[in-house]
Amino acid sequence: MRFDHPWLLLVGLAIAGVLAWAYVAAERRVTERDLLYSNVQFLASAIGERAWISRLLRGTFIAALVLAAIAVGGPHVRLPLPSGDGVVFICIDTSGSMASTDVSPTRAAAARAAAAAFIDESASGTRIGVIAFAGNAVIVSPLTANHAQVKAALESIPPPNGATAIGDALQLAETELPPGGHRAIVLITDGVNNTGVDPLAVAEDLGAHHVPVYTIGIGTPNGDIIGGAQSTIDEGALQQYAAVSGGAYSRAENAVQLRDALARLGRATSIRMRDVAASFAFAIAAAAGFAATMLVGLMTGRIP
Repeated sequence: MRFDHPWLLLVGLAIAGVLAWAYVAAERRVTERDLLYSNVQFLASAIGERAWISRLLRGTFIAALVLAAIAVGGPHVRLPLPSGDGVVFICIDTSGSMASTDVSPTRAAAARAAAAAFIDESASGTRIGVIAFAGNAVIVSPLTANHAQVKAALESIPPPNGATAIGDALQLAETELPPGGHRAIVLITDGVNNTGVDPLAVAEDLGAHHVPVYTIGIGTPNGDIIGGAQSTIDEGALQQYAAVSGGAYSRAENAVQLRDALARLGRATSIRMRDVAASFAFAIAAAAGFAATMLVGLMTGRIP
């Protein structure tokens, strides 16, 4: 939390301290007045029953004073709020290993379905683009806020074939992203890079420019034999890409896990930490505290 007028906050807290002392002093005078009752047994019983009310009123009044002092200081708080200016590229692996059936019906089909779930869960103003990559990387759908158009473009993703150029996909996304704003890249792959530029170097550069890469590892360690080689998953590499860029890694061994992971990520990438002025909220809370103290004090005969 930061304050526009920290000196006013200090003044407000000092005044709150004085008023709190005055409240306690007034409460003592009420107690001394009550001692004039002749029936000591009745007085002791009444004081015992109302002790918790006095403590509650005192606490509420002091809390309201502190809230009022904070409101005067011009507080700002950082809150996670929906972002209407988000930009996300989804990079989908279409290499030969994505034909593996260890994720039903295939890794490739599950990836397309999960990408659709990501689009469905993204905020309406988020611009989304799709990049498919195998031996090289191509834009399947340019950045657009028309989510129906992006989902339709998923059907034109090439079938699984060829090598895996993860670095080329990340580099292409980086060149197409705007120079600023709330940006992110979602990478769906089995993570076994075998051609093109170094994906770790690109991920590090993305991190330096505040573009997180969220990696989704799809598949099991023992996938099908594709092109004479077993389809596996390189979790270590995917964790590295996420770590150096400020993103996060998730693994999915089946279509349901993959869809759930992408749906959660769609919601997460639509959230942005924003600096929000909170003076009005603190003032309302303080007013509510004063009103409650006054009302309960009048009802119980205590000094508000």
